[in-house]
Amino acid sequence: MKRALLSVTAAAAFAPLAMMATPAAAQAALSTAPVVAAGNSVLTISAEGKTTRTPDLAVFNAGVTTQGKTAGEALSENAAKMNAVIAALKRTGIADRDIQTSNLSVNPVYGQPKRLPDGSIEQQEPVIIGYQATNQVSVRQRKIDQYGKVIDTLVAAGANQVNGPSFQLDNADAATDEARVDAMKKARARADLYARAAGLRVVRVLTISESGGWSPPAPVLYARADKMMAAAAPSPVAAGELDVGASVTVTYELAP
Repeated sequence: MKRALLSVTAAAAFAPLAMMATPAAAQAALSTAPVVAAGNSVLTISAEGKTTRTPDLAVFNAGVTTQGKTAGEALSENAAKMNAVIAALKRTGIADRDIQTSNLSVNPVYGQPKRLPDGSIEQQEPVIIGYQATNQVSVRQRKIDQYGKVIDTLVAAGANQVNGPSFQLDNADAATDEARVDAMKKARARADLYARAAGLRVVRVLTISESGGWSPPAPVLYARADKMMAAAAPSPVAAGELDVGASVTVTYELAP
């Protein structure tokens, strides 16, 4: 009995010591934020950097829409025409890896409601009069100077839907890094400006975070297929330049 009582008493004696040590250890583990020296200040700056590049990639959508009395008829005609469009793409030098189906759909086509002599519309259930099939592919055109000719070739092959282009960079990493460096330079220059105005100086960088970044512009409607078919000359295309940007938020420590 004495031995058991001694064991319990010893455990109880050590318990307060463990409780005293635990909060300190937990605080040390959770304290990951930078420590600012006494009397110093903190300044947070947000800045945007930018660089420009000539695009080397044009992304567009092309496809065929057909109609038939039945869904099977619409799909069958669509498949024949779409095969011709894809074959035309490959003849222009577009690689298989740069052609990807983006939409394949079949939808009913409803007849127009009957208008009564008094001008009102007869209330009745919609009547299906046929079906519409659509098949579109997303295409990456790597030879931008050939883009207009490729579009004209597709229309001649039977494409009646063309949307784009969205000019992009095949690899934007280097350009984005340039924009990041530009953003950091602007952030530091602004921090130095504020520090001097306050009679202080920048000691060091405490934190850096990045937001946003470059993303390709959304494609826009290129032209109606029937209008392109009527054009004798290749469709003109101007690639222009792309702005590649980066946004950073930097926290600095300021000292007298």
